[in-house]
Amino acid sequence: MYQHPFSYEIIYSNRKTLAIQITSDSRVRVRAPRQMSRAEIESFLTEKESWVLKHLRNMPQTDTSASDPASTPLSDSERRRYIHMAREIFTRQVCFYADRMNVSYGRISIREQKTRWGSCSSAGNLNFNWRLIFAPPAVLDYVVVHELAHRKEMNHSAAFYAIVEQVLPDYRSSQKWLRENGHQLWLRK
Repeated sequence: MYQHPFSYEIIYSNRKTLAIQITSDSRVRVRAPRQMSRAEIESFLTEKESWVLKHLRNMPQTDTSASDPASTPLSDSERRRYIHMAREIFTRQVCFYADRMNVSYGRISIREQKTRWGSCSSAGNLNFNWRLIFAPPAVLDYVVVHELAHRKEMNHSAAFYAIVEQVLPDYRSSQKWLRENGHQLWLRK
């Protein structure tokens, strides 16, 4: 069973591709071909979760009486759900990029570090901050590639960044996004 941190409706039609629409009243609609299986739709939604969450967060609040979700504390079940989602997303992305970069890695841990987005130990164990699931997908991928690059260079030298750039030529825009917007990922406590 799939769980997403948002509700959505599926609209089947004669279209050929899947699409996600965020309505002006912050509802999520998935437009799908008639013959598409529920499993394929769920997989697509899982892949696009951070994109959906980013757009939902950036929607203007139309009902001023509604409380701001960023000001309400996370419940234990919400936090567990986000950590579970992060584990799935990071495991998938690490596997994809490690294969592409021809590097191995050890254990993947999901944490809530206050001072870093990720880390790589000398044994190849990777730690990632679960709050990155709320960042744009390119930013999350940058952190994954950054940590995997440490499997070849355990420093931040020019050689290290050459490895990152080989995989993500536009990595600097993700670095910039984290510097300028990373604090927003901490709005919900």
